[in-house]
Amino acid sequence: MPKSREQAFNEIVRRVRKECFGKGPERIHTVFVENMAISVLQGNLTPTEKFISRTPEGAEMVRVARTSMIQELYKRKVPEGLEEVAGSKFLHLFSDFKVEEDIGVSVFIFERPIPREPLPDGEPRFGKQGNPAQESGE
Repeated sequence: MPKSREQAFNEIVRRVRKECFGKGPERIHTVFVENMAISVLQGNLTPTEKFISRTPEGAEMVRVARTSMIQELYKRKVPEGLEEVAGSKFLHLFSDFKVEEDIGVSVFIFERPIPREPLPDGEPRFGKQGNPAQESGE
């Protein structure tokens, strides 16, 4: 059975977050709308981030780090496989994070609408840590 674009997209998003922060989200739900991929990420925080965010100042520091670091990372280098899964050139990432609820939202903007059909059979896994058994969580 062909893998869905959403599943493949979620694997890339999870891998990038894990590489950047040391922990990937526990659950990701992504929907494609025209030229946008909208991802809701839950269960993101590391134990250290949870400890730091016990104060309002710490929570704001974690939020800024989570949003700024990921936007900078995508600006510097488009993650491997992202454009292939979306079928279009990546343009922008908008993201925010609600520390108190450990939930983030990312909106990925692409040049053209994202195709609706699933990926072809035999589509390669993207990145070094792609795990075929890894579930999307949604």
